[in-house]
Amino acid sequence: QVQLVESGGGLVQAGGSLRLSCAASGRTFSTYAMAWFRRTPGREREFLAAISVSGGSTYYADSVKGRFTIARAIAKNTAFLQMNSLKPEDTAVYYCAAGTQFGGPYDYWGQGTQVTVSS
Repeated sequence: QVQLVESGGGLVQAGGSLRLSCAASGRTFSTYAMAWFRRTPGREREFLAAISVSGGSTYYADSVKGRFTIARAIAKNTAFLQMNSLKPEDTAVYYCAAGTQFGGPYDYWGQGTQVTVSS
């Protein structure tokens, strides 16, 4: 079992940056691949980025490639999403997820953190 708690969301102006954190409980964090998703009202959940168990492989959606960076600190049981050059269309609730396979499916989800980008 893994429990995930996101933090770091908030209000930022367009062009600004935020770093989201995903704190995982349990000693098995190092055996799970991690990912970030987001959801806006009326739209389907959108995949953003994934990172392998070792952290050596990453994968990004085209919509965030070059602006967002996923990372993990295994010793701290934490995953991160660094978001730069934020746009108003990045406004959403952001979720982290954990799964046994890089690329999914993901078995565990956090409660989400709100990111709002003002124009």
